[in-house]
Amino acid sequence: MRHRKSRLQLNRFTSWRKATLVSLTKNLLIHERIKTTKTKAKAARPVIEKLISLGKKNTLSAKRQAFRVLQDHKLVSLLFSDIAPRFGNRIGGYIRILNLGARRGDNAKMVILELIEIRKKKPKKIKPEAEKKQEHEPEITKEEPLEEKKPKTDVAVKEKPPIVKKPGKKFLGGLRSIFKKERDSL
Repeated sequence: MRHRKSRLQLNRFTSWRKATLVSLTKNLLIHERIKTTKTKAKAARPVIEKLISLGKKNTLSAKRQAFRVLQDHKLVSLLFSDIAPRFGNRIGGYIRILNLGARRGDNAKMVILELIEIRKKKPKKIKPEAEKKQEHEPEITKEEPLEEKKPKTDVAVKEKPPIVKKPGKKFLGGLRSIFKKERDSL
């Protein structure tokens, strides 16, 4: 009997459900924002929260426990080096679920599942030396004339004749040749 054992079963067998949750977790760690159904997002939330909490510990044991779920060394290193340090000040609540509305085909409630602390793309910085040069006088550089490359005319280029495809035999024509009656055989 399964009294008081509550979890979202996702209408799948145990192995399928675990695979679905691991797949959602991997994709969230890679992309930091995914679109999924509301029930899948609610089922994946505890798995992701536990992994980020393990990432904050940053011990060998925690890395092995995370690898047991993720089964990918690159993702484990991404989790421990990049994602978990962002949540150093937080105690919990590392992801958010934003409602989108119903899916057109089956009317399933769709959500965006994302990390609270999303990596921001840094604008490209100009090197300090380059800024100093731009602020002062622009330096004059001597440009050397570029040599034009001329095609070699000494060697005669042989042109290949165009390749003409032979028309293939039709299907029935090929079969006729296989099953052709030989008059001499009788």
